[in-house]
This record gives sequence, structure tokens and C-alpha cells, in this order.
Amino acid sequence: MGRSLMTTPDRDVPEPAGALHDALDPFPLSLNENPFPPLPAVRAALNASVDTANRYPEFLPQQLRALIATHIGVHAEQVVVGVGATGVIMQVLQAVTRPGETLAMAYPTFDGYPIFAQMARLASATVALDGHGRHDLDALVRAAAGARVVVLCRPHNPTGTIEPASDIEEFLKRVPAGTVVLLDEAYVEFLPPEARLDAAELVARYPNLVVVRTFSKAYGLAGLRIGYGFCAPQLARRLWSMQLPFGIAGTGLAAVTASYEAEAELQQRIQMIASETRYLRMRLAAMGVYSTDAHANFVYLPQRDRPWPEVFDDTGLRLRHYADGGVRITVGERRATRAVLAAVTAALR
Repeated sequence: MGRSLMTTPDRDVPEPAGALHDALDPFPLSLNENPFPPLPAVRAALNASVDTANRYPEFLPQQLRALIATHIGVHAEQVVVGVGATGVIMQVLQAVTRPGETLAMAYPTFDGYPIFAQMARLASATVALDGHGRHDLDALVRAAAGARVVVLCRPHNPTGTIEPASDIEEFLKRVPAGTVVLLDEAYVEFLPPEARLDAAELVARYPNLVVVRTFSKAYGLAGLRIGYGFCAPQLARRLWSMQLPFGIAGTGLAAVTASYEAEAELQQRIQMIASETRYLRMRLAAMGVYSTDAHANFVYLPQRDRPWPEVFDDTGLRLRHYADGGVRITVGERRATRAVLAAVTAALR
């Protein structure tokens, strides 16, 4: 069982579930996984679902589609479901692009996007972030003009930054109607309500917008691979045509149903992670180390006075390194935070 939840600054975030996971990587800080094991109600639902493992799931995930639609406030016909957010992204590219067209994105960004472009045989157009890890939306609009799909992550991965809702609105107005905007909200649950977009309202007004989310991060179901997207009905029909038959296991429906019913417990866990993120950023700032204004379950250190990947070499910490000298650090348990701080302290000496 995980440790009890505490609110003091020195509390330990529960360790990742499973002794094998710990033995393989005692500080798994590179994939932005949730450090908590599944919620008790979710675990019970998953255990019960094992009894039906001899049966195929739905041919197409209609029940899960309807469940998600009800929860987020859109019509079921607007929702598509995938094997994680990555599955949904590939459905989008398969449905709306042809080989040789362009996928526009920021750099650095989620590692998957260059891979997805290659898989779909697309060219990649990249736009550099500014020195604070924020999008250059003007440059991204220019890149979108020559692209079939443009990606905008909010919060951004790997920097965790967000643009104001008014800036996103202006961006959507300026992107050509023939370019599909893929709004990646993989970390949206870590945003306070006042910082969130009214995504359902946006897709009602912008028929070229697809919003993509996942149950891998805040919900802690990365191993089950459940993601979804929603958009205008006409575009959703094209994406649904790429839905893989029997592609979503029955465990997905069980886990999402239980997760939605345990929303209060989920919010407690999100607050725990948010608190640990603030603590790590505060300690780094006290040492004079700049981190971007991250609104997710990770902290990003851009290269300024030192190449961070070298700082963490030989420390036993598995972080995500970037070619520009920055590092992304998943926020996990308190002992992992201490290990990060110890490595930075040693480097500053």
C-alpha cells in the first residue's frame, strides 16, 4: 500500500507501484509518469475486469466514447478514442494527411511528434520556443500556413508553460481553415480551473481543431494506454473511420468509469503532485537555478549558464535530456526530489 497523504512540505509522495519498477529504475523521472499507484476504486475495477479477459472488448469503443463525451460535455459523435494520446494523434495524421505534407510544431516538444511525422511520411517544420519556454505564436502561424497539421501543446511539453486563452483564440483565428490544429492537452488536469480553455466551446467554433487528452498523466493509467480526442462532428467522423476494431481493451472502460467516480480522490493526488512541483521549483530558485513556469507534473531547466545534461550524468537520475542543453525532470516522490537537489547542489559547488 502507498504511504498516507500528508500536506507538510517534508512529506513523501508515495513511491511508484511495484518493487520491479523500483529495482529497474529507482528514480523514473523521464516519462512524466504519475508516482501514485491506481486509486483503490480503480484497482478494484481492474481486478474485477480480469474475469472477462477471455472475451473481446467492443468492436468499436462506443461505451467509452459515450462515457468520455458525457464527462467533458460534448456529443458522443465528437469523440474518438485511442491507444493513449499517441494513438489519437496517429489517427488524426492518418485521416487528414498525405505523404509529403507538413506537420508544424514547436521545438523542443513532445518527443513523439517527430516520430509520428516520420511514420506518416510527413515533413516537419519546427519553430523555436523563446528563452522562457513559451511558444512564438506568430512564427507558428506562419509555419501553419504551409502545413497540413500544426501542433500546439498547452501546457507545453517539455517546458510546462501556457499561453493566455486570448492568445490561443487569436492563434486559432489566424491559422488557415485548411490546416488542422492539434491542441495537445495531455496535462490539462494539472491546470487550475481559471487557466483552462473552454475546449468544448472552441471546437464548436473552429471545425479544424482537434483537442487531444490522455489518462496516462494525472489519472495515473499510463500502463493501460487510454487517450481520447474531440472535435467538430464532421472531422470526428473522419477520425472515427480510423478507429481500430477491438483496439481498446475492456480494462480501459472499467478504469475510466472508476476514475470518474473517484474524482475527489484524484484531485487530492493532483494537488499533492502540484505541491511537490512548487517545492522543487522553490528550492531550485533559492539556489539561483532558473526553471520555466511549469503547470504540469514536471520541471524544465533550460540551458543558461550550464549544460544540464552533463550535470546529471552519472547521478543515477534518468531525466529527459534535450539537444539544446535543457532537461525535463518529472516530479515524483520526495526522495527523488532530494536526489535532484543534491545533484544540482554538487554542480553549483
